[in-house]
Amino acid sequence: MKTTNKDKQKDLIDSILVVTCLSVVLGLAGCQKEGTAEKAGKKIDSAAENVEQKVEQTTEKVGKELEGAKESVADKAEAAGEFIDDSVITTTVKAAILNDPLLNASHIEVTTDKGVVKLSGTVDSEPSISKAIEVAKSQKHVLSVESSLVVNIMTGK
Repeated sequence: MKTTNKDKQKDLIDSILVVTCLSVVLGLAGCQKEGTAEKAGKKIDSAAENVEQKVEQTTEKVGKELEGAKESVADKAEAAGEFIDDSVITTTVKAAILNDPLLNASHIEVTTDKGVVKLSGTVDSEPSISKAIEVAKSQKHVLSVESSLVVNIMTGK
């Protein structure tokens, strides 16, 4: 079950209420028949200061936890976005290579990592390597292209 901001705020309010009640009880328990109202007042003031400090500490802690949660969600969303973008880029480049008459008979593997397309496999000529790189670079969202393509001398011209 995920903890929402409202759940955390409710927990914080509940904690503050419990600490306040305990402080009042302790302050009143400190009042003895022979004690003066002034002593009781000082104890209540002291308890109130303690509650205020606890509230500040709890608020800071909750704030830090919320910031950490926000960063974590943002990081995960960014990583998911990169994976989706990379798979789309890979598919687009593969389709473009298959649709190119000079390259459709080649055996080219395409992988993408953070927008960098990597071409590997075999082609039938040097011009095919240049054409494959050109086709890959021309696709949307491709940041750069790395090639380890080789000419297969058995089928090369």
